[in-house]
Amino acid sequence: MHITPLAIPEVLVIEPRVFKDDRGFFFESFNGRAFEKAIGRPVAFVQDNHSYSSKNVLRGLHYQIRQPQGKLVRAISGVIFDVALDLRKGSPTFGHWVGDILSAENRKQIWVPEGFAHGFAVMSDQAEVLYKTTDYWSPENERCIVWNDETLGIKWPIEGPPIVSSKDAGGVTFQAAEVFV
Repeated sequence: MHITPLAIPEVLVIEPRVFKDDRGFFFESFNGRAFEKAIGRPVAFVQDNHSYSSKNVLRGLHYQIRQPQGKLVRAISGVIFDVALDLRKGSPTFGHWVGDILSAENRKQIWVPEGFAHGFAVMSDQAEVLYKTTDYWSPENERCIVWNDETLGIKWPIEGPPIVSSKDAGGVTFQAAEVFV
């Protein structure tokens, strides 16, 4: 497993070691011991989520203000651009975002720690995304920052206007968002 911090060092890209032969391939998609060593603390994942989306679907930027969720995200089909936005008020990277391309082909995963908003846009005809969370979904604590907030300047690499849910279209600006203190 190869682990690389992004420009916000708590957000990690995890690339598995893939074993290929004429039968196909094999890789460990998760190893608790290696993951905890990489992030420097124990983590218990309590929920797995699976989404299917079409091209230009944009989901996010989501977070839970109470019961914050760390997320380990990967694409098992298709290609997505995955984004993490730092909402930790005392952080030197508060209000900054990082992103990377995840695909079935590159098998990368992104660790989005608690205290971050998360979103992704589908770049391929379709994509299936799996992600583990460190806390349960809590609808009353869920928040959404609008995907196109100009102060954030996120460069979503999609063609044409994104397809968003009414919840995501109605997200608040970064300036109006509840953040982690």
